Amino acid sequence: MKHKFVDTSITNIIKYNAEYTELDIEKLKYGLEGLYLFVTKLIIIYALAAILRILPLVLAISLLFGLIRFTAFGFHAGKSSHCFISSTIMLIFIPLLFSHIDITLNLFLIIGFISLFIIALYAPADTEKRPLKNKKKRIIRKIISIIISTIYIFIGIFTNHDILRTVLTCALLLQAIAVHPIIYWIFGQPYRNYKNYNQT
Repeated sequence: MKHKFVDTSITNIIKYNAEYTELDIEKLKYGLEGLYLFVTKLIIIYALAAILRILPLVLAISLLFGLIRFTAFGFHAGKSSHCFISSTIMLIFIPLLFSHIDITLNLFLIIGFISLFIIALYAPADTEKRPLKNKKKRIIRKIISIIISTIYIFIGIFTNHDILRTVLTCALLLQAIAVHPIIYWIFGQPYRNYKNYNQT
């Protein structure tokens, strides 16, 4: 199915622009394969969340997690199977677990501050394909990640909405997991890839 989607898309693209080089076509194929895997993964995960009746919770967690991940970066699986496994654990298993736990203020503070510490220590965490080579940008991303995490904690402290506190707890925890070296080690991914380049 994936190959059919990619081949059909490439054929239609070339039909309207025959000036693409072989390198351009390879880049297009890579991008289309990534898009296909991303979309199909989300469809399966959100369908599973709907079956488990936690779709609104998973969507809210995905939004807040995505916001902080935009600056903190974090683990990306090298294989589609690893990606599906890690995404299912992070976006299905953990939210499902926390949906059955009473997130008291004390529990939120414990998880929140531990997550903040990990994010402050390890974010931004790059990948082999997207190394964060610029030191100044890494510092800026770290600061923004800490600010967003701190805002999440303040919202969690002052809210009386149990579901919102659960969403914030999961978002912070997921980002802490995503930037921690252990998750890279589990899936055999290199960590701190920027060290392989000259610092700017």
